[in-house]
Amino acid sequence: MSERWAALLGATVSEVCWERRGQARLIMDGGVEVFAKAAAGPYGARSQAAEIAGLRWLSEPGVVQVAEVVVDGPGAMATRWIETGQGDVDGAEEFGRSLARLHQVNPGSFGAPWPGCIGPLPQSNRPAADWVSFYGHERLLPACRAAADAGALDEATQLAVAEVVDALEELAGPPEPPSRIHGDLWSGNVVWHQDGSAWIVDPAAHGGHRETDLAMLALFGVRYLERILGAYREESPLSTGWRRRVGLHQLHPLLVHAALFGSSYGRRVADISAELLGRS
Repeated sequence: MSERWAALLGATVSEVCWERRGQARLIMDGGVEVFAKAAAGPYGARSQAAEIAGLRWLSEPGVVQVAEVVVDGPGAMATRWIETGQGDVDGAEEFGRSLARLHQVNPGSFGAPWPGCIGPLPQSNRPAADWVSFYGHERLLPACRAAADAGALDEATQLAVAEVVDALEELAGPPEPPSRIHGDLWSGNVVWHQDGSAWIVDPAAHGGHRETDLAMLALFGVRYLERILGAYREESPLSTGWRRRVGLHQLHPLLVHAALFGSSYGRRVADISAELLGRS
């Protein structure tokens, strides 16, 4: 197994601690312990490049703990191993403050200077001057098409998503400058270290709306959510009505899930769209 991972990573592997479904815990030459992930699927190379670019970009400001890229290989990538634990309140609150500080870094535009991916799906990072245009045309409409092509959305739901896009100016709340955001910050991409602190992994990073990351934390229920949000708001207050906009920011990841995992997520898209349009 070590020879295969060495070939994928283009680096010497001393030991394979475990391996499953294209992922492995490895010890590299020199004793560095890493989490390795093989590029897979038709967009595997693009996904790996986007993840590595995003991890490095999010780490640049030095304000939040981001998985460190150790190897960028021809067929796999590796990040420094994070010894996991349960997290604690202090770590959650510090994560909230750190995330707020990350979001205060303005990247200059919405989007990113590399081709995007979210999970195994490609997504556009084409820059835009305003969030309404970016979210509508580079996120919601393409993800809606992908979900429809997968048979996960009926025609009525597709039309409702298009109506949400048309109404984004009034739904989006006060204009905000672009923030450096993780872009896929569901609970599984927050790794709790054994010292109680939180690290972020596996981003779909871009210049986006800061409420997107907060809505993603809520989507599948990250541990200590209210402590994270409370500390975040102390560091960087949110615009009035932010809780009413959570569903709007969750609409894109739910469309992605519908494209990947089927019509149960399509029904959630229909429910949120109806609520946003005042029809629930």
